[in-house]
Amino acid sequence: MDSSPQWLPPQPVSEPAPPGPQPFVDDRPPLYKRILGPLAVVGALLVKFGKIAFIAVKGAKFATTSITMLVSIGAYTLIWGLPFAAGFVALLFVHEMGHYIQLRREGVRPGRIVFVPFLGAVIGARSLGGSALAEARVGLAGPVLGSLGALAVAIAGTALGSDALRALAFTGFFLNLFNLLPVVPLDGGRAMAAMAPWMWFVGLATVVALIFVWPNPILFLVAILGALEVYRRWKARKQGAEGNPEYYAVKPLHRLLVGAVYVGLIVALAVGMDLTLIARDFSDV
Repeated sequence: MDSSPQWLPPQPVSEPAPPGPQPFVDDRPPLYKRILGPLAVVGALLVKFGKIAFIAVKGAKFATTSITMLVSIGAYTLIWGLPFAAGFVALLFVHEMGHYIQLRREGVRPGRIVFVPFLGAVIGARSLGGSALAEARVGLAGPVLGSLGALAVAIAGTALGSDALRALAFTGFFLNLFNLLPVVPLDGGRAMAAMAPWMWFVGLATVVALIFVWPNPILFLVAILGALEVYRRWKARKQGAEGNPEYYAVKPLHRLLVGAVYVGLIVALAVGMDLTLIARDFSDV
């Protein structure tokens, strides 16, 4: 009898039956939560980006000032080198900050400070305070603070024995004296709006006298343009064409103070230029 294993065909393996469909269970949050949830996220994003936009708009002034300042420093560097260019732009900034501070004191919201290479700087404002006196205060605040900045540089130059700082101070004095030219939109033109007519002539005579004491081409230019401006204002006053009389209504004491500050600045800046002038010997050039 044959006892060897017999071959059997493979038997099919039965697979388990697939499970039947499970009953549907709606585990989503309620409809009002599904609606309010995205709205809350959108609202939070709007608030967040609204704050960012506000900060961006607010920072745009700083960015504009910083970028134009850097561009001006780069432009002046081509002429004077980086240290002197940076110092000169810093003095421009101090001058404009005088206007900025006084505008805030007059209740006016200042705009951005913009630097224009080879032309200086300017600050935007929708008004200058609503009166000739406020306009004069805003106009003179720039030269006042700018002159103090140049004076600080002059003192540092003298203490350190630095001709470079003295030259920078001279340039600062020159800058502020130039801005006192009695022509709008320069600061001197703003100041003249609040002066009495007799003060125009006294100021003009003072400038002419200074030309003989401290010969200075800028003083000469101030005298010429000042004479033209005095003539124009005098003629307009005689013809009754000054504009809004309430705007130019300034108390006598305030007119006197504005005139004293204006003339005093001219004298101080002329002296400052004379003291910080560095004589150059071109015989070896």
